[in-house]
Order: sequence, then structure tokens, then C-alpha cells
Amino acid sequence: MPQSFTKLYAHLIFSTKNRQPFLDEQIRIRVHGYLATIIRNLDSPYVVVGGVADHVHILFDMGKFHTPLEFVEQVKRESSKFVKTLGADYKNFYWQRGYGIFSVSPTHLSNAEHYVRNQEDHHKKRTFQDEFKEFLKRYEIEYDERYVWD
Repeated sequence: MPQSFTKLYAHLIFSTKNRQPFLDEQIRIRVHGYLATIIRNLDSPYVVVGGVADHVHILFDMGKFHTPLEFVEQVKRESSKFVKTLGADYKNFYWQRGYGIFSVSPTHLSNAEHYVRNQEDHHKKRTFQDEFKEFLKRYEIEYDERYVWD
């Protein structure tokens, strides 16, 4: 076959270090926009970003040029630098070391997009930790909770 074709949708989730509420309403939209820009620059034509003060959800097309690890490292590194430029209140900003990245079927894309876009409503009822553990359970990922949070 002379060409390579991919369509790999992923749902990426990561938190601020120690779930500190750095992503307040003053900067959240700007940070989400910056995250989307980084991802588009990584050859992802489709990206939706959502989240609350202590974590983000990113739904995107992985494309075919980057591994998940290099993708996530670049997104977190570049966005962390950006947040620190937004004022003295954000000088100690860091993302947590880990992350979760989960596959999304094209047939479930609209439901996943709705989920990502409605994080504020969702988190009126559920904590980040409960939400993340539910993802791990749904995707049948074994984990030791001592090593999930930082």
C-alpha cells in the first residue's frame, strides 16, 4: 500500500500537581485555547479541550506522526511554560507527572465531546479522583492507588 491511513481518537486526562486549583476562571479559557493550539501544531486536525480548576480533558485525533508519550510530554511541557507567563499567581504551576490516555471509537466521538465540553457540570457531582478511577475501571486498567496521585 503506497499510503498510510490513521484515525486514532484519544481522550487525554491530566491534573495540576497535587490537584491545585490553578486553572481559575481568569485563565482557564486561555489555557484551554493554548492546549488546543499545541495539539493542532502536532498535526491533530481535531481537538476539544475542557476541564475545571484542577485538571483538563483533551479529546483529539492522534494523527500518525507522534507517539502518545512524546505527544503528552510536549503538550504538558509547552502549556506549563505558558501558564507560568500568566502572572505571579501561577509561577509555581506544574502538571502532575502522570496522565491517562484512552482510546475513543469514532462511533462514540460525539458522546466523548459532550463529556469533555461539560466538565464544570459533571464535577458538581463528582471529584477528579472518582472520575479518573472510573476511567481506569471502564478501560480495565489495573492500578495501585498509592501511585496514581501526585
